[in-house]
Amino acid sequence: MRNVLIIWRRELAAYFTTPLAYVFIVIFLAMAGALGFYVGHFFDRGQADLEAFFLFHPWLYMILIPAIGMRLWAEERRSGTIELLMTLPITPFEAVLGKFLAAWSFATIALALTFPMWLTVDYLGQPDNGVIFAGYVGSWLMAGAFLSLSACLSAITKNQVIAFIVGAAACFLFLMSGLDLVLDAFRGWAPDYIVDMVGSLSFLTHFSGITKGVIGLPTAVFFLSLILLCLFVNTQVIELKKAS
Repeated sequence: MRNVLIIWRRELAAYFTTPLAYVFIVIFLAMAGALGFYVGHFFDRGQADLEAFFLFHPWLYMILIPAIGMRLWAEERRSGTIELLMTLPITPFEAVLGKFLAAWSFATIALALTFPMWLTVDYLGQPDNGVIFAGYVGSWLMAGAFLSLSACLSAITKNQVIAFIVGAAACFLFLMSGLDLVLDAFRGWAPDYIVDMVGSLSFLTHFSGITKGVIGLPTAVFFLSLILLCLFVNTQVIELKKAS
């Protein structure tokens, strides 16, 4: 665990040594506020809640989270520092976990900085704070799932642009998998259990339940299981690169 903490501290500090981290946070806050309050017609609805704010989180994350995850391993492979990292007295899983937790911590900081929006809604009305808290927890879990997927895909290429495009495409597929447009393509030839399995992978389906104030065990298990699976696959990819 000590090695994981060392890598986590090193990687998290590295985010704030360049202006890109601050640019990312500003873009996230600006887009989240604009989409939630203006595109979501918060003031026209006359209802004090953050439903419209959370509604756009999956789509924001689809673009912004792969931008965080693309550098985790692609940059290490491009610069050749991955060989140096693997010579240190740490296991590949410790390296993968430390890097992932650092990136997730960075995403958590960006999400936490939207807290004034919650205060604004509390000032303007009497929202259900339990529902808002559930929305934040769900958004945090979904960000972790997106990030683990993006980090895993980042390990297969040396090019950050390719890592971003592939990561964003994978995130898009997980978002769209529960829509009727996608499921109808399977209903014509696939058994019902295949259709149900594809639909159960949808981030939108799981997240929409949480934004209504219900953090169900199946949803929490889904996001956490996906994170663990991607971390496992990421570790195996790094093991293969280390062996070669």
